[in-house]
Amino acid sequence: MRAKLSDRFGGAWLDNGTLKIGVLDEADAAIVRAAGAAAVPVSRSEQTLNSEKLLLDKASAPADVYTWYVDPTSNSVVVEAATADAARSFASKAGVSVRTRVSEAPRPLYDIRGGDQYVINRNVLCSVGFSVDGGFVTAGHCGGTGSPTLGYNNVDQGTFAGSSFPGNDYAWVRTNSNWTPTPYVNDYAGGSVAVSGSQEAGIGASVCRSGRTSGWHCGTIQAKDVTANYSNGPVYGLTSTNACAEGGDSGGAWLAGNQAQGVTSGGSGDCKTGGGTLFQPLNEILSTYGLRLSTTGGGSSNRIIGYQDKCVDVPNSNGAQGQRLATWDCNGGANQNWTFAGDGTVRALGLCMDVNGGGNANGTAIQLWGCNGSAAQQFVLSGAGDLVNPQANKCVDITGFGGIGTPLELWDCTGGANQKWRRG
Repeated sequence: MRAKLSDRFGGAWLDNGTLKIGVLDEADAAIVRAAGAAAVPVSRSEQTLNSEKLLLDKASAPADVYTWYVDPTSNSVVVEAATADAARSFASKAGVSVRTRVSEAPRPLYDIRGGDQYVINRNVLCSVGFSVDGGFVTAGHCGGTGSPTLGYNNVDQGTFAGSSFPGNDYAWVRTNSNWTPTPYVNDYAGGSVAVSGSQEAGIGASVCRSGRTSGWHCGTIQAKDVTANYSNGPVYGLTSTNACAEGGDSGGAWLAGNQAQGVTSGGSGDCKTGGGTLFQPLNEILSTYGLRLSTTGGGSSNRIIGYQDKCVDVPNSNGAQGQRLATWDCNGGANQNWTFAGDGTVRALGLCMDVNGGGNANGTAIQLWGCNGSAAQQFVLSGAGDLVNPQANKCVDITGFGGIGTPLELWDCTGGANQKWRRG
């Protein structure tokens, strides 16, 4: 249709499964309807809008102007900025008439993966153990509480939120909002191994480890409850293996199949001549700090974190049918612990996330309701971070970019920051 209408084409979009095409006159509307699409009268062609966007592309944008794009549904160029005035000022200087939208600044997003490198105090290299809610676990000797970290790409990553060494050899790093925990470990063969749990393996079991220096190596568990008399002092309760490791592998992940086992503590020898390695068991770390391991598969439970790093919350833990959902400071409570079940539902407190009345109108409340298998309770968290109800083909939205206590609603998917979500 774009080719047929040429410079009169007014853009195309889907609305609840209906293909809509912008047209400049009734003659073109007849062509569109004959092709089976819905014709929508517009005043500007796609070509005109693209030309106006190009003027913005050539302009120098200030730091408080974030994104701009052509929106065919409103037949306009949209500028997103910290304030509407900032957006208007930027567009005015470029000589373009725009719609404005207040949003957060976009930022690069990076994944946390077991075995990947991270940097402590800008001069010490260690390896990530396993992703947990809000960050990752690693070895205590890698850094003390409060030590800052950079990721594998030397981008600011987080801070050691807890660390114990000697005596123990464990720690966890709380990462900033640029980093997303993932349930995977680097296999250093171009892929990743999924983590599905943390069931402890026995003596004689096969285990493999991942680390930034020597990559992926495997062996068997030789002994448990091992005391290592390091030069810094003894560490108790370690597990010994006959797999090798080298400097920089410290803190890295140990797996038995898909079950997380622990983080690299120390050892002897190297991966050229052979050696043995000790790891700190994982479940003790999770228990000590009250952490939840990131795992794959249906039934995994997570917080749902969105705009301003607030969590989807059941207000006052009121697990009653019809309770509207809202945003709140993330606190780890059961009223913020959502299970992405294998049947497509998202559950908390024994109830399901639900679109009120199965509606599809903008502004329809997102609430708790008894799980009933209806389309109103199906939600998909897309790779782009949109939490979509497929039957409505609309997104879970924070009303008006609000803060704490703002209710959630259904709304057309706009790509705005108030519709972006992640598990954490």
